[in-house]
Amino acid sequence: MNAATTSAPRIPAARLHEYVRAIWEQAGSSAREAQLVADHLVAANLTGHDSHGVGMIPRYVESLREHELKLNGHASVVKDVGAVLTIDGGKGFGQVVAQEAMEHGIERVKKLGVCAVALRNAHHIGRIGHWAEQCAKAGFVSFHFVNVAGDPLVASFGGADRRIGTNPFCAAFPRAGKAPLVLDFATSAVAYGKTRVAYNQGKQVPPGSLIDHEGKPTVEPKVMMEEPFGALMPVGGQAGGHKGFGLAAMCEIFGGALSGGYTTHEDTLQKTSAIINCMLSVIVDPAAFDAPDAEAEADAFVEWVKASPLVAGAERIYAPGEPERVTRAEREANGIPVDPETWRQIHAAALKAGLSQEQADNWSAHLR
Repeated sequence: MNAATTSAPRIPAARLHEYVRAIWEQAGSSAREAQLVADHLVAANLTGHDSHGVGMIPRYVESLREHELKLNGHASVVKDVGAVLTIDGGKGFGQVVAQEAMEHGIERVKKLGVCAVALRNAHHIGRIGHWAEQCAKAGFVSFHFVNVAGDPLVASFGGADRRIGTNPFCAAFPRAGKAPLVLDFATSAVAYGKTRVAYNQGKQVPPGSLIDHEGKPTVEPKVMMEEPFGALMPVGGQAGGHKGFGLAAMCEIFGGALSGGYTTHEDTLQKTSAIINCMLSVIVDPAAFDAPDAEAEADAFVEWVKASPLVAGAERIYAPGEPERVTRAEREANGIPVDPETWRQIHAAALKAGLSQEQADNWSAHLR
C-alpha cells in the first residue's frame, strides 16, 4: 500500500478551517470565496465524508495550475423562464457557484412555490447534501441529480471498464424544529474519494466496490490510483447493480444534458485535473401542496421504522442524514482525523498555492 496504517491525528475544525482559508486566499481567492470553500470542505469532513473534504485541496490546486479552476467566479443566469432557471458556473469554485444557484432557486420558490434549477459547467460542487441542507434550512424540499462530466470512473452494469461518473443523487425533507431528513449518495458502490482516502491510509475497500483492469473483483484501492486502472462498481454490485447504474444514467442525462452542459462520451473525456459537475435541482415549498399533515406523517414513518427490532450486530436504525449528524457531533468535540499521507499532500498543495515553506511548516506545526 501507499501509506502507513498509523492512526490519523485529530485537528480542531476551527483551526483546520483557518488553514484552508489561508491556502485559498494566498492562491488568489477573495475573502468570501476562501470562506465558502473552507466552510464546505471542513463541513464535509465533520459529517464523515472525508472523500469530499480537505483532501480535495491538492486536486483543486492542480486544476488551478492547469488554468481550469477559475477563482472568484460567480453563477450566471443564462435563461430565466420563471419556475425554471438555467445557470452557468463558468468553472468557478463549485462551493461558490452552487450556493449562488441555490440562492436563486430559493428566492424563486418563495414567489412561485417551485423552481427547477439547472447548473452547468461548475467546478467540483462537493458534497451534494450541503446544497440540499441549504434548501431545507429555507424550509424547502429538494432533490438533485448530478453528473461528473467527462470523468468516467464507474463500470456500466455488466461492463468491465469505466464508462460513467460517480453521479450523486440527493434529496432532503425539512422538519420544523428538527434536523432535516437528507439522503445523499454516489451512485457508485463507494465514492471515488473514499478509495483515495483508503489508499492514503493503507486500507482496503469493502468487497463488491471495485474491479481491476481485467474486470475482476478486488478490494485494493490502488486500482483507482495506479495504472492499469480499474473501475468502481455501481451501487448494488454484481447482483443489484442494474439499479445503481440506472440511477447513475438518469443523473447523467438530467444533470448533464438538461442543464445544457454535457454528458460523458468519447468527445468529452476530461484530460486535466478539473472536476466538472452539472446539477439539476428541483426545489419545492411543501406548503404549496395540499398536505397539512405532511411533516407529522413523515415523523410517524421515521418513528415506525426506527422502532424495528434490531438484527444481530446492528446498534441502531438511522434516519436519512442521522449518521452524518452523529459523526459531526463526535468530530466537533474531538477534532477531524487527517491521515499522514493526506496531510503531506495538502502541505505540498499549500506550497504550490503560494504559501512559503515557512508559512506551510508553521501551519503544520500549529495544527498537528
